[in-house]
Amino acid sequence: MNPHKYSLFAIIVASASAVHAKPLVFPELPYGYDALEPHISKKTLYTHHVKHHAKYVDTANQLIESSGDANLKYLSPEHIMLTQQDNVVLFNNVAQSWNHNFYWHCMKPGGGGEPKGMLAEAMKTDFGSFAKFRDEMETAALTVFGSGWAWLGYDRKKETLVVTKTTGANNTFADEIFPILTIDVWEHAYYLDYQEKRKDYVNAFFNNLVNWEFAEMNYNAAPMMISSEEL
Repeated sequence: MNPHKYSLFAIIVASASAVHAKPLVFPELPYGYDALEPHISKKTLYTHHVKHHAKYVDTANQLIESSGDANLKYLSPEHIMLTQQDNVVLFNNVAQSWNHNFYWHCMKPGGGGEPKGMLAEAMKTDFGSFAKFRDEMETAALTVFGSGWAWLGYDRKKETLVVTKTTGANNTFADEIFPILTIDVWEHAYYLDYQEKRKDYVNAFFNNLVNWEFAEMNYNAAPMMISSEEL
């Protein structure tokens, strides 16, 4: 394995996959805690970031430090997710740290609408239209049983965009699907604002929050990313 290779998220948002003492760093949000109001409240965003995300990062780093495996601290989160799936507690905390880091960038103040450029064209080719993509993504988000994530990704093997869903901390890396966009449907992402109305939260995400510029960058970079076989 080569811990110096760069991953999708490292390239897109400059989250380093290079060697450091702790592979997981608790990031600042790319916007203020009140920046997504009224669609996601300051209270929800603060609690989600400072209580939940921070806990995943702290727990993951503690597990790595106490593992007895000196090599773990030199691996990127992506390497850990792909090679430590049998270590369920470590995997869950590293994956949740990564998933949240990615999710924050999938939103922006004044977001929403439809994508443009190459991603928009790819959606027409692979789904038939943006409306059909959105319907598929909303269905994925609304049919996750319990807690999980809905994903738009690039399937490297099929060379096409796909929509999928995962439960718990799982993401799409193990399936060779590189994330383009995600919606967090764990209840802590929306319950204070929407209670049981997950559909209203998903609609707000698409209408007012989604960061298509970030998704476009991910789409443009995805075909160049390494697979698990190349680690």
